[in-house]
Amino acid sequence: MPRRTATLLASTLTLIALLCIALLAPAPYSEMSPGPTVNTLGDYEGDTVIQITGHKTYPAAGNLNMTTVRVTGADYSMNLVESLLGWARRSDKVVEHDTLYPQGQTAEEADQQNAEEFTESQDSAKVAALEELKIPVPSRVIVAAVVKGGAAEGLLHAGDVIKDVDGTAITKPEQVAGLVTKHKAGEKVVFTIVPAADAKKKSTTTRQVSVTTRTSHDDGPARAVVGIQAGVEHLFPFTIDIKLADVGGPSAGMMFALGIIDKLTPGDLTGGKFVAGTGTIADDGTVGPIGGISLKTIGARNKGAKYFLTPADNCEEAAKDIPSGLTLVKVKTLDDALAALKDIKAGDDSALPSCSKS
Repeated sequence: MPRRTATLLASTLTLIALLCIALLAPAPYSEMSPGPTVNTLGDYEGDTVIQITGHKTYPAAGNLNMTTVRVTGADYSMNLVESLLGWARRSDKVVEHDTLYPQGQTAEEADQQNAEEFTESQDSAKVAALEELKIPVPSRVIVAAVVKGGAAEGLLHAGDVIKDVDGTAITKPEQVAGLVTKHKAGEKVVFTIVPAADAKKKSTTTRQVSVTTRTSHDDGPARAVVGIQAGVEHLFPFTIDIKLADVGGPSAGMMFALGIIDKLTPGDLTGGKFVAGTGTIADDGTVGPIGGISLKTIGARNKGAKYFLTPADNCEEAAKDIPSGLTLVKVKTLDDALAALKDIKAGDDSALPSCSKS
């Protein structure tokens, strides 16, 4: 083989090898795609999604589907070929890895965060639904978490009910930090609590616990701390269980609240129609924005949804690419969602608040 031909062949093979390495090398991206959409009024993988005991329930027809986004795992590295294919698909979205898993978050940390957000979302959905139905939901302030190595470790425990701090009655979690920071580091704070084990037995017997404050070491100003996080525990008058395996995050809150209301009231909120949606829910019924809205509308329409309840703050993004045959309905609160369902049930689509691009 002539030297010139051999050189050209070697160069070509080297170029091909370099291209293959570049295309198959890990890229700093993750992929999002439409995930499962589940009817909150029905069953999923053998379990009734919303199970209510201790209160009268009613059969509910139609669909109130929560929607999800499927994402590549924190430990999965896409290569350039996969990234290019993902960018080319309308139904998928390729984003920087750090967008989904910030600061090197591990798969275990991501799963834990999603599980915690999902639990909090269920709790808020129950509160919002029952408050909407004028069913009182008492609450109490508890020790939500104890910082490992903190001043309160071994003295206070997660689940302890905080009755007062230094003699001041506690009705809101934020009061706790305010009263602790009135002290100087090294001073004692006296907590009156019902221990978690006793609280579970519905005991009201209290005891006092003294904790010596320390100086904070976070990014904020130096202050006295005891190393606990206060939270709220709701005391539901009956049992509401939400059974949905392999789902995390807070975005199904609104749809769970609507499903609970539908099961606790006669008739059907949807009139038998297929409604899907998404959105976080606060205890007061405020609906918040979520991520991956365009993928959720695709997943909902593919499943058969005709209407999609859309958080107001997601409307502009969702309206840029509406799947054919799907009506986006703008909602800011649980009351908005219920009003929209009333119009959908009546067939009055012209009354529905719609999403627009601007």
